[in-house]
Amino acid sequence: MKGSSSVGNHLLKQQNMIMILMLFWFTKLGMVLGHNHVLGVQPLSKIAIHKTLLALDNMAAIAAAPTLLGISGEDTAWVTVKVLNPMPSNDDWVGVFSPAKFDSGNCAPAPDSIGWQETPYICQAPIKYKFANHDNSNYLKTGAAVLKFQLINQREDFSFALFSGGLSLPKLVAVSKNVRFFNPKAPVYPRLALGKSWDEMTVTWTSGYDHRDAIPFVEYVSNGGEVRRAPAGTLTFNRNSMCGEPARTVGWRDPGFIHTSFLKNLWPNLRTFSFKAPPFPGQNSLQRVIIFGDMGKAERDGSNEYADYQPGSLNTTDRLIEDLANYDIVFHIGDMPYANGYISQWDQFTAQVQEISARVPYMIASGNHERDWPNTGSFYDTPDSGGECGVPAETMYYYPAENKAKFWYKADYGMFRFCIADSEHDWREGTEQYKFIEHCLATVDRKQQPWLIFAAHRPLGYSSNSWYGMEGSFEEPMGRESLQKLWQKYKVDIAFYGHVHNYERVCPIYQNQCVNEEKTHYSGTVNGTIHVVVGGGGSHLSDFVASPPVWSIYRDRDFGFGKLTAFNHSYLMFEYKKSSDGLVYDYFTIHRDYRDVLACVHDGCEKITSAT
Repeated sequence: MKGSSSVGNHLLKQQNMIMILMLFWFTKLGMVLGHNHVLGVQPLSKIAIHKTLLALDNMAAIAAAPTLLGISGEDTAWVTVKVLNPMPSNDDWVGVFSPAKFDSGNCAPAPDSIGWQETPYICQAPIKYKFANHDNSNYLKTGAAVLKFQLINQREDFSFALFSGGLSLPKLVAVSKNVRFFNPKAPVYPRLALGKSWDEMTVTWTSGYDHRDAIPFVEYVSNGGEVRRAPAGTLTFNRNSMCGEPARTVGWRDPGFIHTSFLKNLWPNLRTFSFKAPPFPGQNSLQRVIIFGDMGKAERDGSNEYADYQPGSLNTTDRLIEDLANYDIVFHIGDMPYANGYISQWDQFTAQVQEISARVPYMIASGNHERDWPNTGSFYDTPDSGGECGVPAETMYYYPAENKAKFWYKADYGMFRFCIADSEHDWREGTEQYKFIEHCLATVDRKQQPWLIFAAHRPLGYSSNSWYGMEGSFEEPMGRESLQKLWQKYKVDIAFYGHVHNYERVCPIYQNQCVNEEKTHYSGTVNGTIHVVVGGGGSHLSDFVASPPVWSIYRDRDFGFGKLTAFNHSYLMFEYKKSSDGLVYDYFTIHRDYRDVLACVHDGCEKITSAT
């Protein structure tokens, strides 16, 4: 049953496809509104924007059209930028800035660690850029270029700036007039997620309205036609919430306001507009799950911003959009936009996946590029998050953790129990997370939820990735030493990981030994856990060791994702699909009964007594 696509004048056309209306009640107005980069390096970090010199040239010009976007409610629009430069060079580039005013008046005090001698003229990075000769082969001869940029509604106006001097010593040559969306504060980029109970769904979205400006709520209609409203809470974060640079300096951009509403007491499988409520735990119905990691984001306008950084991201996104009717829930297990401290990229990512996240629950896990920063409690003392230290991920998305700063949680979905671990916090025996993992694995009723899944960002089990091979461990250090006895004791079916940007399937294994000679059709007793790396979501690919270990069944250095299909309580299928064509390149099935879960296996037997 579909809902109205317009309440007031400014609900976005994009919302036609989602299941609810993200609305605000305005108490005052009384109306309802509803070049190539090094692989692995955040491309925006290549721009030394704080070194910008003024070199304004009256003979140079840059113009953008149209200047008013989204007049019919769209949250995405194309802008044509025309450049005229009397002194063209191959290093000239055009940056997109938002907010449009980007001079030193917007600079915050720089920390001592930056070492700026004086306040720079520009201290905010662009949200994207292109070189002027992009698709303009005659630029050096004519000095004229036409570039097309795709913009999304990010709550502020935009301007386009022409620079010479390349990325390392930019010189500002010309600036365009401002471009803006008709309703810049509109609610955008819906994100569904499972709640803490099986009959609860959450919807999160972004807007430019604080709770003091408007009261956010969700209006939704059930199959029975009853119109319901659910209130939403409002959160945000500020520059001081960031732990380091560039998130606190050139990468900072106001994230707007994040609203989350809890839709409770949903009936199993009830369709509310276009999303399906979660099945009851143990419900015997067809249940399909997508799982992958490390997708990143990319630009449909060909911006150099992400050239060779996340080359498979759009392929994966588009394949999942095309196949929306054939799965029920998504698990993105870490490393989402690879923003690395450039906060504007979180908006870009939520916009990229919104056609997915508005239709099915989009569950996430924490990766090193979301969380890790020195001296902030992360298990790995690395700067991979660019100073974000988990804050944007924890705020932009909902997940049913007891403490959102501790990114571990359980998720029940019909016949599945998912235990999502946080590899960026200590998981070893005796820790708080270890206790959670054991509790999650131990408390599932396997006769009702036979399919027990463990997932984490880093490979805590097995991977023949080249750098693990050089270490000789074929795992994240200290990974399986603590956890494998839990996987064995509670007979975990499959453990999924990202972090390594490829696909690999490992045999059912325990203590480095394959416990089943079968390759594709497993049946009977659960003797060991199958480990699968699904980190080929879109980021630059990772290499394997030359010779696969004996436990490695299938390896593929390509972009792709995994799909689980539970047909009933006795039959499960896994498929690995490539993002390039959506075809299946690896698969396995598990067929068994409840007694096979109960059966005694090595280090997985219940204690017995000799008494009669």
